[in-house]
Amino acid sequence: MALWLVLAPLGFAALAFATPGARVRPWLLPAAGATQLVLVALELGTRGAGPGEPWLGLDPIGRLVTAYLALLFFLCAAYAPGYLALRAERPNRIFCSVMLVFFATMNLIASARHLGLLWVAVEATTLASGPLLYFNRNPRSIEATWKYLLIGSVGIALALLGTFFVAYAALLGGTASSMLLSDVLASAPHLSRPWLHSGFVLALVGYGTKMGLAPMHTWKPDAYGEAPGLVGALLAGGLTSCAFLAILRFFQICAAAGDSEFARSLLLFLGLFSMAVAGAFMVRQSDYKRMLAYSSVEHMGILVLGIAIGGAGSFGALLHLLNNGFSKGVLFLSAGNIHRAFGSKRTADVSGALSVLPASGALFLGGFFAITGTPPFGPFVSEFTILSAMLHAERWGVAAAFLFLLVLVFVGMGSTVLAVVQGEPSTRGAATPYRDSWLGVTPIAVLLVLVLVLGLWIPAPFVALLREAAAAVETPR
Repeated sequence: MALWLVLAPLGFAALAFATPGARVRPWLLPAAGATQLVLVALELGTRGAGPGEPWLGLDPIGRLVTAYLALLFFLCAAYAPGYLALRAERPNRIFCSVMLVFFATMNLIASARHLGLLWVAVEATTLASGPLLYFNRNPRSIEATWKYLLIGSVGIALALLGTFFVAYAALLGGTASSMLLSDVLASAPHLSRPWLHSGFVLALVGYGTKMGLAPMHTWKPDAYGEAPGLVGALLAGGLTSCAFLAILRFFQICAAAGDSEFARSLLLFLGLFSMAVAGAFMVRQSDYKRMLAYSSVEHMGILVLGIAIGGAGSFGALLHLLNNGFSKGVLFLSAGNIHRAFGSKRTADVSGALSVLPASGALFLGGFFAITGTPPFGPFVSEFTILSAMLHAERWGVAAAFLFLLVLVFVGMGSTVLAVVQGEPSTRGAATPYRDSWLGVTPIAVLLVLVLVLGLWIPAPFVALLREAAAAVETPR
């Protein structure tokens, strides 16, 4: 089944490339998303069957991420036909095909049970998402794409070196130098510690670059600022989550080797540092799309911070992965609508979005409250779970820093968001012919409802899946 989760989007990508009609082609995206949801439902129905094939299979973490990716992609894909209809002047053959290939590579990351295949899949996401960033074809998008490709390539090269280090650690430990995750986990207690530590550091820096942890986040503000909102939602909600999963694989190896404290100390530092950097850059941020990039840096920090604390913190981190992705979908898609109406990303040109685009403005405001952990939205629950784990572990200083940085981000982000949605419409807004449409608003509203539901009630089967995934992080198998 894991193989079909990768092949199905690739099949739709080939179909999109071969389809001659530019108006029909975008509808293949939600069709692919719906097909993937059916396949994922079938996969979840066979839960407990184990990882499956040696190279490709789904353990609890993989099942969780695959299900989440399918839902996020379907809702973003449902937004795509309306968006691409407004961009009729641009050919969409490459955009639609590459977007489906990008989705396939993210599923490959979630399914990979071989460290080399995992690396190939992460690198493939870089190549697949590059043309999506370049969609607007202006000097700023070219610069953002090159920066993304260059920094991402350096990061992924370091991750490859880290993978080789772990394989060499197994060789020095007297075991077969296999990169199959199951073999590495089984031989973990015998791995050479210096090479394992070096390998984890390199993998953390390499995949952390892809994830956007500070100080390796420098590609994010430009990429997120210039990417179409649809692409930004998939980068911030999908790609970064997959990079986080890659780091979790190396954390699992350290945990199996009995060296999780070493990994946790690094994750703790990077988590707090990422939140601090994001908070500093979000204060008085005048570009609301770059603001979303720094918000992503903050929430990547929260994810690794939850894993660093462990126990309930791991459960909270995995729950936060979902909350962050759906909330980012709300923010990026609604910000894309606002950008289309006002023709600017700067708060000096954008005001009164609630008057010009009542639905998109309200969803943007709702997304802000969600992503900043305001009750009753889902991020409040996941962040509170992580905070509770800190207090339970008596990490008082970490908990205080965590709370302070959350408040800093709320204030900084709030000043930008309120400037965008409140007040009288600017000259650009008053003159725009763009208005909210059901195709451009409904998927965003569904995403916001999902974030709200995760804050009020999490279905029991989903809680079980989260617990299984959190247990697999702490006690790898």
